[in-house]
Order: sequence, then C-alpha cells, then structure tokens
Amino acid sequence: MDWVPIAFGTFKALGLGAGMFFAIKWHYDQGGKEERRAALRTSGMIAAAFLLAVSAVVLLAFVLSRMLGLDLSYP
Repeated sequence: MDWVPIAFGTFKALGLGAGMFFAIKWHYDQGGKEERRAALRTSGMIAAAFLLAVSAVVLLAFVLSRMLGLDLSYP
C-alpha cells in the first residue's frame, strides 16, 4: 500500500510534464521568430516562478509542521 502514492504521483508528474511540453511546443510552433523568443522567455519565467512558489509552499508546510510538533521522519 505504500507504493500507491509514489506510483500515482509519478504518473501525475509525467502526465502534467508531457502536457506542459506539448502546450509550449504548440504555442512555439504557432508564432513567428520574434514571438517564439518571447514565448520561450515567458514560459521560462513562468516555470521558474512556479518552482519558486512550490518550494515556498513545501518549506512553509515543513516549518509549520515542525512548529506544531508533527513527526516527519521516515521509519
């Protein structure tokens, strides 16, 4: 039963990653050369902002759980 979240999380990450790749590729193919450069720059900034936001949420969750005294160690 412990493998279920790992397997489903991996499947979800792969599915979302493939979807984002094809969405960016489709938009990249639709624009001209100048628009392509801008689209790639914008998508990179959005991806960086998303990773920063996810990191902040994870850090906040760990800090809050430590403050509340939850045990987060693996057995």
